[in-house]
Amino acid sequence: MDELRTVSGLPLKRIYRLFPTKEALVVAMLDRRDRRWRTSLAAHLDAEPDPRLRVLALFDWLGAWFAEPGFRGCAWVNAHGELGSSSPAIAEAARAHKRAFHDQVLALVSPVDTSAAEPVHLLAEGAIVVAGIQGDPTAAARARAGAMLLLDRTARA
Repeated sequence: MDELRTVSGLPLKRIYRLFPTKEALVVAMLDRRDRRWRTSLAAHLDAEPDPRLRVLALFDWLGAWFAEPGFRGCAWVNAHGELGSSSPAIAEAARAHKRAFHDQVLALVSPVDTSAAEPVHLLAEGAIVVAGIQGDPTAAARARAGAMLLLDRTARA
């Protein structure tokens, strides 16, 4: 909380009035980040009119996210790993984000190839973990190549 006070310039008393516990602060941060993250992703995907290229644009967006200065992995995975076992509210915020991302990816991929939807989702989630743990922004490009193979396979079938 002291670091938050320093960064925000708010008095500690006010911060505790807004967020009485660390858990409340983390849940609020995750919820806010979720809205911004999914809105940004949706805007990026909506800019691509071709459904197949829209699927691949998912990985382009992930690559740009991974390359951002200060990228330290998935906030929801990190929060769940650090606090999820002792905080049902944080665990639920992480699960809700992951469910929403899963649904977003399935809605994106299913019109192109229903059978590729789950594997593409797993490629995206895997890229997020690899980029976060290994600090490797190229994980998105490699996952994109895997998604392209899946989509090409079904286009030929």
